[in-house]
Amino acid sequence: MEPDPATPPAGGTAASVPPPPPSSLIFLGTGCSGALPDTRCLIRPGTPPCHVCSMGLSLPPDQNPNYRLNTSLLIDYCHDDGTHKYILIDIGKTFREQVLRWFVHHKVPSVDSIILTHEHADAVLGLDEVWVVQPRNDRNDFEQIPIFLTQFTMDSVVRRFPYLVEQKPEDGDEDAQAAKIDWKIIEEDVDKPFAASGLEFVPLPVMHGEGYICLGFLFGRRARVAYLSDVSRFLPKTEHAISKSGAGQLDLLILEANALHGVGDAFSTHLTLSESLDAIKRIHPKRALLIGMRHFFEHQRENQMLAEWSISEGIPVQLAHDGLRVFIDL
Repeated sequence: MEPDPATPPAGGTAASVPPPPPSSLIFLGTGCSGALPDTRCLIRPGTPPCHVCSMGLSLPPDQNPNYRLNTSLLIDYCHDDGTHKYILIDIGKTFREQVLRWFVHHKVPSVDSIILTHEHADAVLGLDEVWVVQPRNDRNDFEQIPIFLTQFTMDSVVRRFPYLVEQKPEDGDEDAQAAKIDWKIIEEDVDKPFAASGLEFVPLPVMHGEGYICLGFLFGRRARVAYLSDVSRFLPKTEHAISKSGAGQLDLLILEANALHGVGDAFSTHLTLSESLDAIKRIHPKRALLIGMRHFFEHQRENQMLAEWSISEGIPVQLAHDGLRVFIDL
């Protein structure tokens, strides 16, 4: 039997194993707007029933990589002095479940900043729960939380959540407290970066259906990470900013792949898997993780296929899953 690598051989010393980087990315959700399992597949099952969604009845979510909540990323950013700040990208319809499931699991105490990619329901409807994750000061009072968003998204938030903009609890909700929010307008421009909790972000405008701009973000001082959750078409300036042949190679590309088969048309609002893989070949990151999958994707099956693709193309690509934590030196 081979010795346990963690156990030093007799008369020897244990090999030095470097600790993981102090910063990390936590995938709170890797699914589509409707989340998975798709309730339609369970209340009106087909013949045969949907294999991926049926797993939602037979496996607990923490053992089921096909259980996917709304796409959302939590950045655990460790400053040089060892202080951790938690930066949330998107706060959608399934945010409360994400807090219960993954904040607890990963021991995340609060959120220090929020960044919104766009104003669709799967990106903003969890704003009603902001007060639950706001940090508190020594007097147990809420600290103000900055939320970064475009003016277009801000206009939508004002219509949907006037009580949040006015910073008072919603009428009739006796348990909720007034969230203290600092609304910060950002531009849809790769040349206009901003800082959230000490980490710089570069906006990456992309098309999310023709005529609709959604933002992705480039971040990281040491490792360069790009996050693009809702894409139908890349704009040339954005692709240049994240391409090996352009502004420099990414260490990690996080990109959506919404449909398993086919290619999009003029009315598409998302990338298909083949379109995502084509984009990965053009951008050529050191590594890529896919998010935003619908129920056509079976995690193990597709990852086996992607492992073969990765060997062929020389770029490691896999599906991410809810709860995944990637340690990275930001």
